[in-house]
Amino acid sequence: MRVVIQDDYQKMCKWAADYIANKIRNHKEDRPFVLGLPTGSSPIGVYQELVRQNQAGELSFANVVTFNMDEYVGLDHDHDQSYWYFMHDNFFDHLVDMKPENINILNGMAEDPEAECAAYEEKIASYGGIDLFMGGIGVDGHIAFNEPYTSLNSRTGLRALTTDTRIVNSRFFGNDPEKVPAFALSVGVGTVTDSKEVMILINGHNKARALAHTVEGGVSHKWTCSALQMHNGAIIACDEAACGELTVDTYKYFLDIEKDQRL
Repeated sequence: MRVVIQDDYQKMCKWAADYIANKIRNHKEDRPFVLGLPTGSSPIGVYQELVRQNQAGELSFANVVTFNMDEYVGLDHDHDQSYWYFMHDNFFDHLVDMKPENINILNGMAEDPEAECAAYEEKIASYGGIDLFMGGIGVDGHIAFNEPYTSLNSRTGLRALTTDTRIVNSRFFGNDPEKVPAFALSVGVGTVTDSKEVMILINGHNKARALAHTVEGGVSHKWTCSALQMHNGAIIACDEAACGELTVDTYKYFLDIEKDQRL
């Protein structure tokens, strides 16, 4: 596992965006580069930098296929809190050469959620898997909507959201947790860790405990983020504020080991 510590959120996002852009540019296989993407506040700075590079002609998305992590059940594309809306508003609509047919987002209005999720897994497999999955984690360490105690081998499926998650997300729903959908469709922990590389963004003091469990804790379904310890291509991109609960030796180790690393 790599832990890349940056001074602040903006530098973390710039590093992450540059890493992704470098992977896309250097992709030589005779198939698209397959990129997994999250929603939430953490990746917004990354999306802004990728858009800047794309609009400046420094990076093309013409040969990129994307798969998003999750979607609320019961929200259609036009709902301003759907993740389909979020991704287009914050990212896809600003890319000059992203092909709409290469964008994959779970359908929260699907009549048969199980069939929708099975088809999503099949479509990922049809591209040869995901090359790089970027994600964030919740304060309780959950990846996508894989709440604590979700199997670390889980696949894409229907997830019930905890009260804590609905309270955290209620800021987008008029601060009313009851307005937050109780269910979501989400890729599984196993879906994420099947990717060739996984990059997790962790920023802010409120994520410090989650970062510590991701890096230093034991592997446990209580902290689904801890599954990354078993992945050969796991990268944690974080800011200083998120490092508050790492032990001093761990913090110093990753600063030392990364100081001469390039992307």
